[in-house]
Amino acid sequence: MLVAAAVCPCPPLLVPEVASGAAPELDELRAACDTALGALLAAGPEVVAVVGPGPEHERYEHGGAGSLRPFGVALETRLGSGSEPLPPSLTVGGWLLERAGWTGRVRALAVPDYLEPALCAENGRQLALAPERIGLLVLGEGSARRTVKAPGYLDERAEGFDAGVGRALATADAEGLLADLDDELAFELMASGRAPWQVLTGAAGTVEAGFGAELLHESAPYGVGYFVAAWS
Repeated sequence: MLVAAAVCPCPPLLVPEVASGAAPELDELRAACDTALGALLAAGPEVVAVVGPGPEHERYEHGGAGSLRPFGVALETRLGSGSEPLPPSLTVGGWLLERAGWTGRVRALAVPDYLEPALCAENGRQLALAPERIGLLVLGEGSARRTVKAPGYLDERAEGFDAGVGRALATADAEGLLADLDDELAFELMASGRAPWQVLTGAAGTVEAGFGAELLHESAPYGVGYFVAAWS
């Protein structure tokens, strides 16, 4: 049973040791993530399921272990009791949960950008219909083409795409805009959050009463859309 969800971005720069001298630039974003995780844990989940982008469609039933060494920092993180190596998004998810003080059970799911929306939603339904109280931490970013200095350079469609995502997250519009996100357009805009957000749509669809939502943060400091939201 899904009881709450937190939506956060997962750039390695979110970890201050990785950002180094640029760390203060993301202080507001980190604070918003802390608030979203606080709301998630306040809902009393028995298990936290962490969903983020990854190169392969892979489940981590007991979590896993991640490292930030590829980003120049000798920092290890862990999700739950598992030992399988985690992709960067879930590694950052582990850091966020450790920062929030979560020591309970964890499941994790990596979803690639080629995963079809219907399959993403089905993954979400499977997570949410577990007998335990489930809290969902959904990781990913919007378009990476918001400015000429963005990782994918400027695409005029990026701002409108991200604006729609922000509205959907602010209103818990799981069965509307989030569910209908164009996977091909999201791929062209390098929006890593598309597949994880559509996992959220499937999970949220199992809750008859619906969700209240708060968009806690929206920005694009490096030409990449960052969103933080709390659904409960």
